[in-house]
Amino acid sequence: MITKPDKNKTRKRRHARVRAKIAGTEARPRLNVFRSNKHLYAQLIDDVKGVTLASASTIEKDFGLESTGNQEAAAKVGELLAKRATEKGVASVVFDRGGYLYHGRVKALADAARENGLEF
Repeated sequence: MITKPDKNKTRKRRHARVRAKIAGTEARPRLNVFRSNKHLYAQLIDDVKGVTLASASTIEKDFGLESTGNQEAAAKVGELLAKRATEKGVASVVFDRGGYLYHGRVKALADAARENGLEF
């Protein structure tokens, strides 16, 4: 009997493959994305120091949207993260899609971050 592959296991394998090639620095941090069914999380990480420089997610108290698992929410997370990054003096990032396909909520977050001043 053949069992179905665990989707998260295969995503983590893809993510590990990507992470072997990219790393964030203080000048150009890694924009990491984590997506669950209900929420979306994004953070800017300096891998050299092992520090999170800025973060944004749909679980924040002042998020302001009723539905948190859609592209509209993802765009708002991208916008929030871009604003927090520019406050910290970060203009350029390395995008880490976390093993997820680049479409839907992940793409909406990336596009919103670009529109609000992040370069990648």
